[in-house]
Amino acid sequence: MDSGMVPARAGLSPAHGIAADLDGFLGDPMDDEAGPFSYKAIVEAEERDELPPGAVDAVRAWGFPKYLVPSELGGRLTTLEELFFVTRGISRRSVTVAVMYGSGLLAVNPVWLWGDDRQRRTVADGVLNGDLACFGVSEADHGSDVMASESEAVSKGDELVLTGTKWPVGNATRGRFVTTYARTGPRDFSLLLVDKTALEPESWSTLPPVRTVGLRGHDLSGVVFDGARLPADCVIGRRGAGLVQTLKTLQITRTAIAALSVGTMDAVVRIAMEYAHQRTLYGADIYQIPVIRDHLLKAHLDLLIAECVAMPVARALTVAPGRLSLWSSIVKYFVPVQGDEVVASMGTVLAARGYLREGVAHGVFQKLQRDHAIASIFEGTTHVNLANVAAQLPFLCRPPDETGGEDELLAELFSWTRTPPTWQPDGRRLQLTNEGRDEVGQRFEQISEELLAAANAHAAPGVAAELKDLVSSIGALRAKVDEGIRESEGDTSSVAALMRARRYCELHAMVSCMLTWLHNHREFGGAFAGGQWLVLCLQRLLQRTYPDTVLSEEFLPTLEDAMFRSSGEGRWFTLTTLAEDV
Repeated sequence: MDSGMVPARAGLSPAHGIAADLDGFLGDPMDDEAGPFSYKAIVEAEERDELPPGAVDAVRAWGFPKYLVPSELGGRLTTLEELFFVTRGISRRSVTVAVMYGSGLLAVNPVWLWGDDRQRRTVADGVLNGDLACFGVSEADHGSDVMASESEAVSKGDELVLTGTKWPVGNATRGRFVTTYARTGPRDFSLLLVDKTALEPESWSTLPPVRTVGLRGHDLSGVVFDGARLPADCVIGRRGAGLVQTLKTLQITRTAIAALSVGTMDAVVRIAMEYAHQRTLYGADIYQIPVIRDHLLKAHLDLLIAECVAMPVARALTVAPGRLSLWSSIVKYFVPVQGDEVVASMGTVLAARGYLREGVAHGVFQKLQRDHAIASIFEGTTHVNLANVAAQLPFLCRPPDETGGEDELLAELFSWTRTPPTWQPDGRRLQLTNEGRDEVGQRFEQISEELLAAANAHAAPGVAAELKDLVSSIGALRAKVDEGIRESEGDTSSVAALMRARRYCELHAMVSCMLTWLHNHREFGGAFAGGQWLVLCLQRLLQRTYPDTVLSEEFLPTLEDAMFRSSGEGRWFTLTTLAEDV
């Protein structure tokens, strides 16, 4: 099969090379002969509410399940950055297949983080052999209100007897392992590792598939336990720690979900780009229509911004896991919302063609649109994640004392040429709050000074002057947000509080873009080092608060050149396209 992404730049972290290998193995989804991951095969299977025949076998043959198992247990999962990249690669073809394995990741992470040696070995062997897992937390009448969970595991001798219904649950029918959230005392909840193959057949059953708008072919169903007898050592970690374990586990999968959105953005921008150059109206291709060009350029910028926001947080799992309580919620709110906006914008470019279940790219756009809608819903809705951010804001508007390690931490997070440390799962390293620390948001002044000094020395003509004005505008916006937090310090749940959280997420995105340029411009060179893309990304982000902000037209040709090359060569839309010798 032809590669959908050229070999990764030699100096980049290994995750880029792994993603390039997967992309080459799966082939170009626009090619009808690319097997089960061609858009043709995907749409045909969608019409039957199925996964494409051979898709799961292909993913297994490449070795994707190994990226769900830590390397110390025989898998290939060494950093979340690697899993993020391979998930992005699958998602730009089939979000449904990516979600199937994402549901499994959510289920097995508690075992890696808190499980004993027997639990870890059993699950690792199963996943490496192709078994699926599911996370049984939700219940029909309680949703995200986990304290109201009715499932119960009662001690009887040296066993626990589990009774309850979990619904809806991804992989509930096909999954072998069910990481089950259940009451184990009057106010205690625990996570239990349930192996269906070890249960008495009459003690459990599955519920019918749930009919959904998107993700057709995904196993979304439920599981019923009726007096299922479990060994007492099925408890994962400490008994009664289930709530804390669940909240910490979500920090990892919330970050990984951003890969679904970035992959979807890549797919829809590619489809719309090709259509815009093929579709002719009024004697020219429709890309020449100013509003169409505007939609495509802004969508490309949104994708680049999403990379800047998501990738450092993916690296944080092994670099700064204690920061994920805040940063994972920022990513989970911001990137899927961006993804929804990009999908809607590309629907405007495709117009009627985007509504059809045939035609352009075999009509896959409407499937991508429906499938991506889940990204803002599971692992905490948009509002849940904004509420998580809002709850921490009163502790973040006052910078903590410097530790002296902030610069090195940011370099580890944002330098794309550094390899993050290998993940050694330990649930104790994850925290329920950031304890008043956010090295990205709280160091705006220092980062701005460093940015402007570097831009004056290394950026393309005109970039430093634009950045100076942008930094001033961003600083004023940040001061306004901080003032609102201080004036309403006790308010963390109102509509106004969620709006402040939204603005904080946008400011985080701006600083993330600044840090991405700062920590990579020397290594990458070329148009990346020129910094025109950074000006455009910051202007694009400011448009969220100030819609009249105008993109610098003189900097757009550099962006367009990278966009055209990525599209024409079948490469990912990524910032590395702007670098030299890539």
